[in-house]
Amino acid sequence: MTPKPLHSAKVPRRGRFLLVTLAAVLTLAATVSLGRWQLSRAAQKEALQAEIEAQKQKPPLDQAEFLALEAPAGALHRPVRLRGLWLTPQTVYLDNRQMHGVPGFYVLTPFALEGSDQAVMVQRGWIQRNFNDRTQLGTVETPVGIVEVTGLIEPPPGHLFELGKPAGAASAPEGEGSSPIRQNLDLEAFRAETKLPLRTDVSLQQIGPASGGVQRDWPAPALGLEKHYGYAFQWFGLSALVVILYVWFQFIAPFRRSRRRTYDASSL
Repeated sequence: MTPKPLHSAKVPRRGRFLLVTLAAVLTLAATVSLGRWQLSRAAQKEALQAEIEAQKQKPPLDQAEFLALEAPAGALHRPVRLRGLWLTPQTVYLDNRQMHGVPGFYVLTPFALEGSDQAVMVQRGWIQRNFNDRTQLGTVETPVGIVEVTGLIEPPPGHLFELGKPAGAASAPEGEGSSPIRQNLDLEAFRAETKLPLRTDVSLQQIGPASGGVQRDWPAPALGLEKHYGYAFQWFGLSALVVILYVWFQFIAPFRRSRRRTYDASSL
């Protein structure tokens, strides 16, 4: 029997080597690019976080400056000092909000600004839920008369997911009509419901020590920094795995097989 030329076996092996190398290079380029993109997103979020902190350190706007704001989005997270009246009967309690991991309610009360025809929704703080009767609300002391409130200019209250309802809809628990306990609050719908001259572009997040029965350890905005760093770690980890597998199967494993064949041939 005529032996086959040795180069005939080397050609397929060389083709497989080049194919695996190309696949490894493309996979490595993709995973490294995705990891770098996640790091860039984290850097953007860190810059946004720094901007938020810088806004909080600015001197408070007075009431005239607040009323003159045409683009309040540019003043988000900045302190403001307002004077006016609490519209206590229109207080709303947003359910399923947590503070330090404890479920409870965010207390929101409209605040009529002195010397104007505007009102702003104030997120006053948090109270704990009564675990025996969720409709039993804790006492919240609301001063009467003209008062001064200091807070941060924030977007309207965030919405939690509700089954069977659009995310932007104002809602009260089923069967409770216009109950002060709500799952979510849409300021446009609330303005139409109450007929108040309520601003719907921003709200005020009251700051300061606990008072009136509410706590104000507001959570920081959820920017998702940990998520981006976690994804980046996964992509770079996958890149490292590709390199390790490539080196093992393309160099180390063939070298070991060659050494084994040489050893077996020498032992015959």
